[in-house]
Amino acid sequence: MENKRFTLSKEERLSWKRHIDVLFEKGESFISFPLRVVYLPAIEQMPSTVSMLVSIPKKRFKRAVKRNLLKRQVREAFRLDKYKLIEPLEAENKQMMVAFLYVDKEVHSFNAIEKAMSKALNMLCNKL
Repeated sequence: MENKRFTLSKEERLSWKRHIDVLFEKGESFISFPLRVVYLPAIEQMPSTVSMLVSIPKKRFKRAVKRNLLKRQVREAFRLDKYKLIEPLEAENKQMMVAFLYVDKEVHSFNAIEKAMSKALNMLCNKL
């Protein structure tokens, strides 16, 4: 396998409304507190092995500053651990769409978010 690049490119972000709608309609979910993870094996060919989306509800965090902080932390945690999920998917020649939704009312430390992300990615690997 080529060098691991710990980046989060445009192709790895889920942005098509049609894909997002399908993910939330047909996808399954579980909670890895403080994240709720909605996932769905890709139905059609996707630009990358894993396409991800981060959502922080405005209802829980009125200030954009806090929402942006949490989005950055969740994206960073995914970026650092993404190969836990990418490697098993590539081995089985599969693709997946994943949404990470923040469910708590308080801002957690990066360590807590990273731990939750690691647990979530392990659970996703087990569900392959």
